[in-house]
Amino acid sequence: MTLTSFIVPTYAQMLKALSGWLDKAQAQKPGTAADALLAARLAPDMFPLAVQLRFICIQAQETIFRLTGEPVPATLDARDSDAYPGTIAEAKAQIDAALAALGALPADAFDRHAQQPLALELPNGMAFDLTGEQYARDWAVPQFYFHLMAAYAILRNNGIDLGKPDYVPHMRGYIRQGVPA
Repeated sequence: MTLTSFIVPTYAQMLKALSGWLDKAQAQKPGTAADALLAARLAPDMFPLAVQLRFICIQAQETIFRLTGEPVPATLDARDSDAYPGTIAEAKAQIDAALAALGALPADAFDRHAQQPLALELPNGMAFDLTGEQYARDWAVPQFYFHLMAAYAILRNNGIDLGKPDYVPHMRGYIRQGVPA
């Protein structure tokens, strides 16, 4: 398994699942009620759903730039408050943009950078020196899933009927024939 063949499908399938969760939110809370969920959070000091959604999409796209040796564009600045979705439709557009960026990658996009040095500098002044592989394994994938799970928990906590089949809908393709689903 290569870095590209691991990360791209992993991110893509979970971004598609996230889009499905937002579809369910819209179906279960019609009109502006679904959009109101974007302000929901699990704890007072936690980022709301809108920020979690933005961070998920940033993480997917930032990984592309970092693991192809390209500078991360300013448009992916996590602190850009104007980029946080104000509606579910805007959130889904951000997800679609992240999916399109992943879909445009060559099959080996990250592989030649797996062992290259990578500097990860955070807005708070912390800096990390890693290889591309270490960045993917120890930062990018965990951060992606952290914000994904926060979004899932916020939606569940606000009454959206989500469960394991919604979290891993891609697993339906692996169901053994003749065995109860």
